[in-house]
Amino acid sequence: MKKKITEIIEFIKRHKRYIPPLVIVVILLVTLVTCVGRTGPGDAEPEIPDVIEETTSEDPDEVTAEPDPEPEPEPDPEPEPDPEPDPEPDPEPPDPGPRNPLTGLDCEEGVPDNRPLAIMINNVRAAMPLLGVSKADILYETLVEGGFTRMLALYQDVTGAGVIGSVRSSRHYYVDIAESFDAVYIFAGGSPQAYSALSSRNITRLDGVNGRHTEIFYRDSQRQKVMSSEHTLVTSSALIERWLPTYGFRLEHEEGYGCALSFADDGTPENGSPAADVAIKYSDAKSTSFKYTDEGVYDLYQFGSVCKDAGNDETVSFTNILILKTSVSMIRGDAYGRLDIRTTGGGVGYFICGGKQVAIEWLRIGESSQFEYRLEDGSPLSLGCGKTYIGIVPSDAKIDIG
Repeated sequence: MKKKITEIIEFIKRHKRYIPPLVIVVILLVTLVTCVGRTGPGDAEPEIPDVIEETTSEDPDEVTAEPDPEPEPEPDPEPEPDPEPDPEPDPEPPDPGPRNPLTGLDCEEGVPDNRPLAIMINNVRAAMPLLGVSKADILYETLVEGGFTRMLALYQDVTGAGVIGSVRSSRHYYVDIAESFDAVYIFAGGSPQAYSALSSRNITRLDGVNGRHTEIFYRDSQRQKVMSSEHTLVTSSALIERWLPTYGFRLEHEEGYGCALSFADDGTPENGSPAADVAIKYSDAKSTSFKYTDEGVYDLYQFGSVCKDAGNDETVSFTNILILKTSVSMIRGDAYGRLDIRTTGGGVGYFICGGKQVAIEWLRIGESSQFEYRLEDGSPLSLGCGKTYIGIVPSDAKIDIG
């Protein structure tokens, strides 16, 4: 390369007049040599950007390559929804607490386990007024000899009932009813048929006339002034609570016992007929009637006036009325005209509650079995929560409901 440059300089000296054009040629050659030296054969041509844009220079001919466009920002990912919380469990229904099995109403702890008391109540006009009956949970009424009636008052808890009576004698069909409730039966004397039933079935009983445990009975001094002796015997909740635990009787139901009665908060029968007034003619000597009140109960009327409990001056009233029809006949050969009233098998009757009434069927398998009640379609009957009157009447008894 140096030799060539020397030869070029000698040539210039000999041909001075040609120097200006030769200078241009030399410059071109040098540039060419330089470019060839930098790239070399086979080198790739430099890349030319595909896109150019106008420069911001004032010279409109000057252009520069456009910068690569900035990538569009990726959208923020959608936030994942918060996981749904586990559903709250349904709250446990409040414990209703103990319920009286004879009324369906709230009661004190332990009361449902107690055997109820079944007390015979004198119910002739000469024995009025009644005592303690307004506190009974269930009141049965049915015939005895002479066309009169007697009552059986059942107390699941006798606390606060006060004086109860007057207490009267037993009949065998009342023994059946008391046994069906596993009750402690309280009475004063009885018919031969009643004593036979009591002995053969070993009923727990307190007899104010022929019994050993008579501490719970006494003669009411005020009654003795105006009544004959048979209408003066009474008992009281205080005496029963004091003495009963000392007699060694079983005071609670045995394991597995359950009352067959069923209750609803509102026992008004669906599609029932009006029943604001109820009248039952047991015989020519005794009628019982009821009137429905604004308080949703039926007040008891007998002997021409509303029935009052002389112990507390409360009207004797009921949420439910059951009227059970059955066969009634005189016991053959009985000198006093005592009756046989069928309480087993089955029959028809009426259920009255909430100002309405429907026809029902009753069923009782045996002498110690509980009564069961069904609607005409065969479904079980639910009573309204509250006290119940049960009248067991002859099949041909006159009954007016309206």
